[in-house]
Amino acid sequence: MLTSNCISEVEESLELVYSGTDYFSRLEEIIQNSKYEIHLQFYVFKNDSAGKKILEELKKAAARHVKIYILLDGFGSFTFPKEEIHHLTQLGIHFRFFSPFFSANSFYIGRRLHHKLVVCDARLTLIGGINISENYLGTTTKAPWLDYSIQINDSNIAKTLQLLCRDLFFKKRQLFRKKIKSVFLTQEDTTISIIQNDWLKRKNEIYKAYINAFTNAEKEIIVVGSYFFPGRKLKNALKKAAKNKVKVKLILSGISDIPLSRRATYHIYSSLLKNNIELYEWNKTVLHGKAAVVDGCWATIGSFNLNNLSSYGSLEINAEIKSNSFSHTYVSHLNKIIAECDPITAAILKKRNNISFYTMNWLSYWTARIILSIVTYFPYKRFKNFY
Repeated sequence: MLTSNCISEVEESLELVYSGTDYFSRLEEIIQNSKYEIHLQFYVFKNDSAGKKILEELKKAAARHVKIYILLDGFGSFTFPKEEIHHLTQLGIHFRFFSPFFSANSFYIGRRLHHKLVVCDARLTLIGGINISENYLGTTTKAPWLDYSIQINDSNIAKTLQLLCRDLFFKKRQLFRKKIKSVFLTQEDTTISIIQNDWLKRKNEIYKAYINAFTNAEKEIIVVGSYFFPGRKLKNALKKAAKNKVKVKLILSGISDIPLSRRATYHIYSSLLKNNIELYEWNKTVLHGKAAVVDGCWATIGSFNLNNLSSYGSLEINAEIKSNSFSHTYVSHLNKIIAECDPITAAILKKRNNISFYTMNWLSYWTARIILSIVTYFPYKRFKNFY
């Protein structure tokens, strides 16, 4: 799989991080160098070889009296073993599941903790789409899933995110409803802000950022879209941009861990191609990245998928980067990824679309729509009840 050399200079305030050893070696080093407090919030944390290695480093940090807080999603990480939780808590590590699938106090089918976030000592942050699992690290026989994170070495951002992590861990609900101000870092040509989506708590900053970026695009939009199934407004924003002569490129999953989602995306290929949107399938590994670059000056990387589950259900967090230099670096990488993708044209799609293929995609599309409607119904109704 295509990767890039890891940037190791501590002086860098913003670094693009790749799935595989780049991400996991960074995370291990962060834990090893932690001094007093570290927060980990993940949708998926598996107790496989990748997870065990991170847990061992956390246990060593706990022995140094570092305060450790682990918040995992109750559905995405439901296989995390109870005996391991017991062992961690015995060592003084604070552990909690976010919104167990069935709870005495709530029933949030669609409201999941979708964060992939690490905050260390209120000075350093890892934020993106990479979970703790062999899937993202890779093995001797399998390349890692294609995904990205951002390392931000800035105490102003990290302090704010540390407070956010504490509020989430300790269920400070009254603070959830407040709009947490974005934190900015300005260095040379770079401005970074942390944006969130939690429809239930009136936060839709990521959704608005995507709409705004697509609407105001002038030259080029590149989207890395795992589970790509955008709602009407997002899809129309992309189509309108293409109509306005903006070159729109979508890097989509050729291989997916959720076949239903993959087939549902297939069903909208024809509509996208008719609007002069370029489609590229990544078929080397599972594509799990959630990112975009617009006009070589705006980028976002994080946990937010372009679908209604992220827009109206889950808790999501992204980094928004306004930077010519960073965007140029990321665009160069994504163009190399595109060169290794399989382009999808109208002619190729016509060859694929036999009756059986079309029928399966049509059924998957409507099944996915129904499922998304159901899982986002309860969070949406709860949101409406605030008025």
